[in-house]
Amino acid sequence: MENVAVGPTPRLLQPLPNPGQTHPGQADPGQVGQRPATDQRSRRSRHAQALTPDHARFRELLGKVGSGEHTSTGLSREEACEAMELMLAGRVDPCQLGAFLIAHRIRRPAPLELTGMLDAYRRHGPVLTTPGRRALCFGVPYDGRSRTAPLLPLLALVLAAAGEPVVLHGGDAMPVKYGVTLAELFAALGIEWRGLALEAVQARLERHNLALTHQGDHFAAAEGLVPVRELIGKRPPVASLELLWTPHRGEHLLVSGFVHPPTESRAWEALRAAGEEEVFTVKGLEGSTDLPTTRAGITARLRGGGEAERHLLHPRDHGIDAEEAAWDSLESWREQALAALRGEGPLAQALAWNLAALLWQADRFSSLAAALEQARALLAARSGERLRLELAA
Repeated sequence: MENVAVGPTPRLLQPLPNPGQTHPGQADPGQVGQRPATDQRSRRSRHAQALTPDHARFRELLGKVGSGEHTSTGLSREEACEAMELMLAGRVDPCQLGAFLIAHRIRRPAPLELTGMLDAYRRHGPVLTTPGRRALCFGVPYDGRSRTAPLLPLLALVLAAAGEPVVLHGGDAMPVKYGVTLAELFAALGIEWRGLALEAVQARLERHNLALTHQGDHFAAAEGLVPVRELIGKRPPVASLELLWTPHRGEHLLVSGFVHPPTESRAWEALRAAGEEEVFTVKGLEGSTDLPTTRAGITARLRGGGEAERHLLHPRDHGIDAEEAAWDSLESWREQALAALRGEGPLAQALAWNLAALLWQADRFSSLAAALEQARALLAARSGERLRLELAA
């Protein structure tokens, strides 16, 4: 398949010319008699020739996902990659882009279609590396959190301080939720990721074991899809790539959030086909990777590209009995977050619980109980707080 160069953000286009349009005083053959079949074919041909090659090709791909329940054939992995590349390159009409996104949402993408779209993201997105070291890579919704207090920035700081390279990615406030973003949370802690060159992000990863790519700065092609996502008002399947993709290239454990069980099983199949061998899926708060503390955490682990192994993590069995903290504001979250990095306050138990689960799944400990003991020791030692101060300096 031919590579498609990524270009500028799509702009609204003028309506395509209508070669068959009649003019005042010109008779419409349809009004004086049935149009011959040869004339119909000629008319279709003139319309097809009015499209650019990219518009014509994308119309074919759109027809495969938007033809209805009985006639839709779906896309092959290669076709899904091609469609995604055309969208990223800005070489489709905005009307076609919106139609594709909403049709794909209604139909629901097949796992191999997600794999093909993921192929395009890998080809054109930013790349970070940790040579010789396995990274922990997280995929959470870009539209953020609005009901519960997030833990991922704190979890990332403590894991990085403990020697685990952590790679995150996110963007600005995003439809449909427009919740608080990872970049905003880190900024509240004094750590700014927005506006950094990718080389600076890579340097932080090498020195501090922590990185966050920001879509507006490091993946302009994907950012170009946001205006149409704003207009359709629904979360399209490309939002699934926020959970499945990582900018990290090399050995890693991919930690991916989900909400609905069918989403999880599609993710397993898509990631397996994409060659992701180590995956940890989490039915987290608001679709994130944050484990709940008031109910069992539903998770699964894929090793070596094999079948998923279900793990139900019961916080009460390990002395975790805190309620989930509600989201209020960045100011109140900052106070709670700083306390949690000292092992105190309403987020401390949840942070220790999530930290333990990740240390366990990263194979640092053979049991969840041993990992929880170490998590509490790391918080007591304020290792995450020390790293925060280094990054905020």
